[in-house]
Amino acid sequence: MREVKDTCRIALVQAEPVMFDKEACIAKAIKYIGECAAGGAELVVFPELFVPGYPFGMNFGFRTGSRSESGREDWKRYHDNSILADGPEMDSIISAAEEAGVYVSIGYSERDAVNGTLYNSNMMISPEGEAKNHRKLKPTGSERVIWGDANKDYFPVMDTPWGPMGNLICWESYMPLARVALYEKGISLYISPNTNDNEEWQNTIRHIAIEGHCYFINCDMLITKASYPEDLNEYGALADLPQIPCRGGSCVIDPFGHTASDCIWDEEAVIYADLDMQKVPASKMEHDVCGHYARPDVLELFVEDSEDDPEDDLD
Repeated sequence: MREVKDTCRIALVQAEPVMFDKEACIAKAIKYIGECAAGGAELVVFPELFVPGYPFGMNFGFRTGSRSESGREDWKRYHDNSILADGPEMDSIISAAEEAGVYVSIGYSERDAVNGTLYNSNMMISPEGEAKNHRKLKPTGSERVIWGDANKDYFPVMDTPWGPMGNLICWESYMPLARVALYEKGISLYISPNTNDNEEWQNTIRHIAIEGHCYFINCDMLITKASYPEDLNEYGALADLPQIPCRGGSCVIDPFGHTASDCIWDEEAVIYADLDMQKVPASKMEHDVCGHYARPDVLELFVEDSEDDPEDDLD
């Protein structure tokens, strides 16, 4: 049994990835893990696809019914800078979490060890080196050019001193049944690695925090146009991108829908917040979405959850 703690000091790393460069991204992540731990953080959260970056604005030469060889070369470059869930690059991040004694959540482009498919994934890591992988169920829009639908690692939840912790990536949070799959596991910490830097998303995160009566951890990234390698074959197609394609807006929302941290835009920052975990059970007095406010005799959800297969654990 883990020690139960009433408070959690969290660090949201709103940082810019080094686009198409897995080694540099991992070095940057490890540096931030150490710095956040030195700042007292017990949980360090990184954005969606921090390794090797979210290729905002790129189409890799795909058109309906055709694709370009130059775009295929750019995609292969992104593929080569994606990493295995249980490979040496991820091992180095796990080791950094162990050395720092912190929990870590990090988004990355996962390269499958057997087939040629990439997955938009997120890894949760404990201070003891336990690791639980989540693959994005449905890449959004043209993301499907790059990443495939999850075929396992659907709804992993990690036991922590603050209660169960789970994650959904970006627009997965717009899938109501996916949210319920996490609520049914009793999550206290709902991690959302994403690239949603719009006003509508700021409303969404408050709704979900109230709906699930959990802490919603909204971790976005900074992406600047200057981050893209100029030797990409499709670099010219990025001419119309704004100087800051992704502005951040990371923050934490408490179980009552109130802001529990600063919300920062247009710059790299580490956002620290001290979470009162007693707010989670207190908020469920009048509404417990999968408890006393549920009607299982009328509404029932069936979840195909690969976490039930012990071979899918990476610890």
